[in-house]
Amino acid sequence: MNKLTTTSQSNRLLSLDILRGITIAGMIMVNNAGSWNYAYAPLKHAHWHGLTPTDLVFPFFMFIMGVSTFMSLRKFNFAPTKAAVWKVVRRTLLIFVIGLALGWFGQLMRGLAAGESFGMAASHFDTLRILGVLQRLALAYGFAALIALLAKDKQLPWIIAILLGGYYLILRFGKGFEMSEENIIAVVDKALWGPAHMYKDTTPEGVRIALDPEGLLSTIPSIAHVLIGFLSGKLIVENRDNHTRVEKLLIWGTILAFSGLLLQYGCPINKKIWSPTFVLVTTGFAAQLLGLLIWIIDIHKKEKWSRFFHAFGVNPLIVYVFAGVLANLVGNIRFAWQGETISVKSFTYSVLIQPWAGNYFGSLLYALLFVTVCWLFGYILYKKNIYIKL
Repeated sequence: MNKLTTTSQSNRLLSLDILRGITIAGMIMVNNAGSWNYAYAPLKHAHWHGLTPTDLVFPFFMFIMGVSTFMSLRKFNFAPTKAAVWKVVRRTLLIFVIGLALGWFGQLMRGLAAGESFGMAASHFDTLRILGVLQRLALAYGFAALIALLAKDKQLPWIIAILLGGYYLILRFGKGFEMSEENIIAVVDKALWGPAHMYKDTTPEGVRIALDPEGLLSTIPSIAHVLIGFLSGKLIVENRDNHTRVEKLLIWGTILAFSGLLLQYGCPINKKIWSPTFVLVTTGFAAQLLGLLIWIIDIHKKEKWSRFFHAFGVNPLIVYVFAGVLANLVGNIRFAWQGETISVKSFTYSVLIQPWAGNYFGSLLYALLFVTVCWLFGYILYKKNIYIKL
């Protein structure tokens, strides 16, 4: 039998929404420190090889996106019908365009803050970053969903292995583990759209290079990432008993994570190139955390603590976009203060929080305050039963 053909609904797991909400809240928090000079080490990405708690939030969301993709495609019995394919293509394009629009809005606000006219600030398409977080989500989802529609269940593990193994060979023979513009990921992106449309990173020597952490080539392993989430969704639906779900998620999560940790000696764990071991470790940890949440929330009904994250989990995309818009507004809207021009963000952190909370703790408090504002937006939507889905 290809895929799961039953049309009955599985009992909904609150833990899925909570894990999605935790990852969105985490992504917003780590993206909005009061000052990047005073962010605690766990709230920063690994500079190159390595793994920090911050490096987990984005891949955890992609894992949950894979689980949700399985739930969504059940409605079409996993058949590549015109309706199913069109839904996948439409959603992919919409998320990609929203990502581009968010990047454009950031450039617009920075231009206005620098004193440019609206027309000039809005016309910097020559430096608009093509790829980004939402664009990575769009492409990974789109390709993974189409593969899931076209391939059989038993073929998916082999496809995942080919994607990860093939990508490893590309990295190994394309200087993919080097933090330089000779890295094959940077070479491909520069050839396609040029350095002006790429993210700029800084080497340990302080040299700015065009090396995009959401590069096109590193989308290959992210497709495998979503497919692993997809198979986890299949595991959840086919096993109706929550205890069995927990057991299997913990077992497979441990196998994935342990495999990635062992293989890192030949293939370093690296988020910025989305290395194969990064995929294995983070999907493994995500499966383990999901199993733990099912055990806590859905089996033992200990859910009061998780209500905060529910508002994030039921409207993840719109809350994330709201956070991006808000960050650009508070970071670039300026006003006069004691003879100087200061942004709303700088005023909030430097004037209202830092003097009594200190540099590092104050930076964290600002991030938590930002998350709270985003939660209020999500909570209003939640209370009004507004669920925005593409």
